[in-house]
This record gives sequence, C-alpha cells and structure tokens, in this order.
Amino acid sequence: MKFVLATWGSRGDIEPSAAVGRELVRRGHDVYMAVPPDLIEFTKAAVPNTVGFGPNSRSILDAHRDYWTCFFSSPWKLRAMAKARSQISGPLFQGWQDMSSTLMSLADGADLIFSGINFEDAAANVAEHYGIPMATVHYFPLRPNARVLPFLPAPAARAVVRAFWWVSWRGTKKVEDTQRRELGLPKARHSAPRRITERGSLEIQAYDEACFPGLAAEWAPFDGQRPFVGTLTLEMGAETDDEVMSWIAEGTPPIFFGFGSIPVESPSDTIAMIDAACERLGERALVGAANTDFSDAPHSERVKVVGLMNYATVFPACRAVVHHGGSSTTPIGMRAGVPQLILFWDLVHAIYGAAVKRLKVGTARRFSTVTEETLVTDLRTILGADYVDRARELATHITEPAKSAAAAADRLEDFARRGDR
Repeated sequence: MKFVLATWGSRGDIEPSAAVGRELVRRGHDVYMAVPPDLIEFTKAAVPNTVGFGPNSRSILDAHRDYWTCFFSSPWKLRAMAKARSQISGPLFQGWQDMSSTLMSLADGADLIFSGINFEDAAANVAEHYGIPMATVHYFPLRPNARVLPFLPAPAARAVVRAFWWVSWRGTKKVEDTQRRELGLPKARHSAPRRITERGSLEIQAYDEACFPGLAAEWAPFDGQRPFVGTLTLEMGAETDDEVMSWIAEGTPPIFFGFGSIPVESPSDTIAMIDAACERLGERALVGAANTDFSDAPHSERVKVVGLMNYATVFPACRAVVHHGGSSTTPIGMRAGVPQLILFWDLVHAIYGAAVKRLKVGTARRFSTVTEETLVTDLRTILGADYVDRARELATHITEPAKSAAAAADRLEDFARRGDR
C-alpha cells in the first residue's frame, strides 16, 4: 500500500510520524513523507522518500517562545502577543498553498494520508479531495475532553477546549477557504478538528492512557476512533552516546537538563543557574543543548554540555530529568522511571507539566519564573523517595517504543484496507 505522511513543526512534532513511517517502510509499504526543509535529513534516516515543504521549522521558534511567555506572564500585552503570533503564523500562511500542492502530488494514488497536529486541517482537505482515508496523530489530548483542564467542571473544560480550537480555526479560515476552492471543495462550515472527527478519520493518540487517567473511558463512545498506542519515538543513537555514558559512569548519576528545540534566551545565565543549584545540592548536571548555543557559557566540571543524545539510553542512568515538557521527552522520562521537573514554554508543555504533577512523579512551573532558589527547591522535592518510587511504578505502565510503532502501523494498515474516510 501507499502511505503519505505530511506534518510540519519542530523535531518533536515530526518524530511521531517518522516513527510510524519507519515501521511502515519495514513492512514493505511505499511510504512518502513531507516535513520542514531543515528536518529532511533527520527524517530520511527513518523514511528515505522524504521531501521538504513549507518554511524551515527554526524560523518560528523564537517567536513561539515569546508568544507563550507573554501568554502566561502578561496576557494583557495584546500588541506583543499579536506580533509574535503573526511571526509564527505568517510563514505558514504564506506557504500553505505550496504545502498543499506538494501533498497533492505525493497523495495521488495513495491509500491513506497521515498527518499531525500542525497540518491536519490542510491534509484533511486533500484527503477529502481524493476521497481517501485520513488519519492523524495526536501526542496530547487534542480533542475536547475534561482531562487537560481538571480544575474546571467537565462540561466547562470540554467547552473551553472546543472554543480554543474554534478560535484557532477562524484564524486559518481564509487560507483554508482558498485551498478548498482550489481543490474544488465547498467552504468549510465547521472547524477542521470537528470535520475530521465527524468524517470518521482515525485519530491516533500517541501517548499512554496512564498519562491522563480517565480519558479512555471518556472517549469510549468514539468506538475505537481514538486508539491509545503509546509514545512514538525513534530512539536513534547519537555520536555522543558513548562519551556521555562514560562520563556518567565516572561519578554519581547526574540530573539531566534539556530545553528542546526552542533556544533559551540567556544561555550563560541558564548554565550559571544550573551550575549553582547543583553545587548546593551536591549533584552533577548533564545538559542537552539541542538548539541552544551554550558554547560561550562558562561552567564547572560538575556540568557537562552535549548537543544531541539518545534520551532512551541516557535517562535511565540519571537521578532526575529537568526539561521543557515535550510530548516525546516527558513519556521517555516516564518510561525511564525517573522523577521529572518540567519548566514549560507553551500550552502543550504546560499540559504535560500538569500531568506529571497530577501523577505525583514530578512537578512543574513556567520557565520564565525559574530562579536558582526555585530550582533547588523543586529538585529537592522530586528527588524525594516518594517521587522516585512513584516514577518507577509509572514506568511499568508506559509502552515500549517498538510496540507503540507496531500498534500505530497496525491501525493504519487496517484503516487503509477498509477504505474508511
């Protein structure tokens, strides 16, 4: 069968689709994938037939950080938020039709289109045009539910989620109407998430039920439309893995610090804070630089800075992990059985921060509010025996990556064979 995978975003957005794509390739299917140009090489390791579409993912990361920092800290600064939002959406809106054209070319003769959170609306329109099945992958509870806002009554929580995505759809409606007109489709009357669900599309939940207790029961009426498969990660080795594991073995297990694709604003201040906190606690720090340039940030021998590493190998050897709350990083930490401190940037990260707090395997706070004192306090909390014990227990409920990818691929194959839409 021919599967076409298309999604846009940072590495964390692309990796779930790439993990499924790799499994489909292994099974002998014809698999094609479209990703941001600066993630082509990363994705080709999993899906050789990968092409670029849309702007580079790094083009919006600073604006993404600025928008959510303002959203959580000073939401009354509407002008600043609007500017950051336009810097995020502008490149995507400008490239929307070209991205649609790329997908149209790839999807000709396809048995199924598989997309992700940041492109599912445009992909759904292409699937509708061709009359072929559509599936999407969600790495957090995207559709209306009562679990991501547990402090609200269930009906209110669902209404808030539904309203959020309706407002988001109104912001993209103009470019989407243009796409639908060019595809010979009528104007959309409802939000893309609602249309995707009502069409009966497969909505794969790429995380474990244990991350959001009660959600599976809440969504049971959808009769298998939203299967939980576990976190989809590639777990690709990095050149630094041997070096990192050797450094870990030379001393006490370290605390991992990483901030994902979004670069921190003050690398030197961040390293200084980490170094000072670890000195006070008598701990070592392993820092995953990712997209942040820490090369000019001085630090002591207790801190080791590395670019990329295989989290699945490293996390089990750490005492705790401190990170941004990524949808892949958080479950990898859960699978490793170590407590977590989430210093979140945006809404998705905040959702995972709330999840680790609710499960009592860690704690969370906004990155912009972190100080040396709060870092020391939070680390002392999660390094407590009760947090460690609960983290180890939760690990037994987190699906292994190979099983997650196989489960997702099974669902896609079955859905494509049935020809569901």
